[in-house]
Amino acid sequence: MIIRTAFPYETTHEDVRIPMADGVELYARVWRPVTDEPVPALLEYLPYRLTDWTAPRDWQRHPWYAGHGYASVRVDVRGHGCSGGRPGDEYDARELADGVAVVEWLAAQPWCTGSVGMFGISWGGLNSLQIAALAPEALKAVVTVCSTDDRYDNDVHYMGGSVLAVDMHAWSATMLAFASRPPDPLFVGDGWRRQWLDRLEAVEPLIHTWLSHQTRDAYWRHGSVCEDYGAIGAAVLAVGGWHDPYRDAVLRLVEHLPSGRVRGLIGPWSHQYPDRGLPPGPAIGFLQETLRWWDHWLRGIDNGVTDEPLLRAWISESHPPATVYEELPGRWVGEKAWPSASVIPVPYVFQGAPVDVASPQHTGVDAGRFFPFGNDADLPPDQREEDAKSACFEFPVGDGEPVEILGRPSVTLRLRLDVPYGQVVARLCDVAPDGSSTLVTRGALNLSARQGRDRAVPWPVGSYEDVTFELNGIGHAFPPGHRIRLAVSSAYWPWIWPRAGSEAGWTLDPAGSALTLPVRAASPAGDGGIVFEPPEQAPPLGVAFPATLDEPRPERVVVRDVARGTWRLEVDPRYGGTRVYPDGLEFDEDAEDVYEIQDADPLSARARSRWRIRLHRPELAWDVRVETRSEISCDEGGFLTSNEVVCREGGEVVFHRTWERRLPRAAG
Repeated sequence: MIIRTAFPYETTHEDVRIPMADGVELYARVWRPVTDEPVPALLEYLPYRLTDWTAPRDWQRHPWYAGHGYASVRVDVRGHGCSGGRPGDEYDARELADGVAVVEWLAAQPWCTGSVGMFGISWGGLNSLQIAALAPEALKAVVTVCSTDDRYDNDVHYMGGSVLAVDMHAWSATMLAFASRPPDPLFVGDGWRRQWLDRLEAVEPLIHTWLSHQTRDAYWRHGSVCEDYGAIGAAVLAVGGWHDPYRDAVLRLVEHLPSGRVRGLIGPWSHQYPDRGLPPGPAIGFLQETLRWWDHWLRGIDNGVTDEPLLRAWISESHPPATVYEELPGRWVGEKAWPSASVIPVPYVFQGAPVDVASPQHTGVDAGRFFPFGNDADLPPDQREEDAKSACFEFPVGDGEPVEILGRPSVTLRLRLDVPYGQVVARLCDVAPDGSSTLVTRGALNLSARQGRDRAVPWPVGSYEDVTFELNGIGHAFPPGHRIRLAVSSAYWPWIWPRAGSEAGWTLDPAGSALTLPVRAASPAGDGGIVFEPPEQAPPLGVAFPATLDEPRPERVVVRDVARGTWRLEVDPRYGGTRVYPDGLEFDEDAEDVYEIQDADPLSARARSRWRIRLHRPELAWDVRVETRSEISCDEGGFLTSNEVVCREGGEVVFHRTWERRLPRAAG
């Protein structure tokens, strides 16, 4: 990592409040170059608290952009951080309308040329696309990182029409903890307590809404830009990582947006900006890449960004299974069009007699983290134990060229169910001569969603049907001497929430079943020549991480109770930890997620999260604590949710609320 201290421009920064039409003010931090000339503006718009939680990351990039001649602006979403108003649902109409207003406010400032770009990762990447689809005139370009165009089937809520236990629950718990935090009196003054209590009155666990919409209805279509790609007027640089669950959106965006104003970039990365150097690498000079994008679309500089391949993608070489890789072996390739003429669908037909598949309910404990962040235990370990609980079909790679794939594999399976409901999970693995099994990619299908994600159709009991679904996109090379393995299971906890009756599994008939791989020509025209500058950032904020006497918890622990037949997965998501900021804020954050299930009982599934946060400013005698608890279980007819928030100022409880809900299971 190069820490850059000299820039073309000196910079300055200030905190401002941006007025909304209803009188609410959004809190913003603006970094600007020192110049008398107006400059384009860049906006990052998030609920994640610019004065503390994202501040270290913000200082890596916003001052860097300002040093290169842009006003770079970080804004907290309404009801979060130091912004006014009350929190709402993710990407609701109010949030997006506020975002449009912020874009228009920036364009109208005397220091702005009137041209605005938006960028962001995850939430900020999603609302960048969604605001671009509302087409404010000033918004000329977007850089969207690790985001999605489909809120239902490619976000944290559902996968293949099945409830995502692993992240729907955990993310609702996370946002409950975020929404319950107070504004900071250093920035909002004495009114912080009144503002906090007003905000808490509006807090609602998001899981209530998400589980109330179990098929792809109008709720999920809102904010899903795949409903109308033509509404996006801004130029889009779409960026993802093969170890991020949102990477398929990059492939769809480069396919559906006009080629003259979209480019895609997919590296080996996790759910992180590609310059941060977090595993797996290699990291790239991502800020430099985005600067070229901004210079072209916001300044009108002809610098060749539209001459780049439509899609630049990393193809990983085969590697042993591990839960973390500092860097993956591989190479960059370029595609001038997508779908690409150099990628051919090649079927691999199954062989053998029909096989009954009734996977143990704990199949999936070695799935790894749904959102890898670069931690030591994020990625899936050796898949041999998972493979043993699945039906496996293997295809040897010959002694000639490797089998190189780029895109989304698919499977067609001929299944028979003796119950109306079930799910199927397919994992594509690279099996080395020593027998080790490395997960390459995977996909899932709720069998009631086989005719479309917008409906739930029970399976005709006792009948065979063919189902086809895609796996997540990937770039990977299977070398000669290895075996391509497709492992198919009827359970995948805690990623997929099971349903009563699903323990019966299903029968798979290999006749009529096949794996189809997107096989790429080994050396098509256009390969080679793709290089990136080394990563660089602005000087860090200077946050201190004090040592503690507490024994650190393991990141992921699997506990098996042999007598009871239960499995428990304990996860430390490793988000914040203890920090001391240069402005004196003492910040402490601790979270833990637990998932439990019994081998033969899908109704035993249970997910729990707890958060503890402390914000302390000794010089202001300000000491607040937030504790949250969230839990989901299920019975045959529905989901049972329980949430609790306790907030303290000093030792006094100033807010305490619990929610208990039963939400019918209509699909999922």
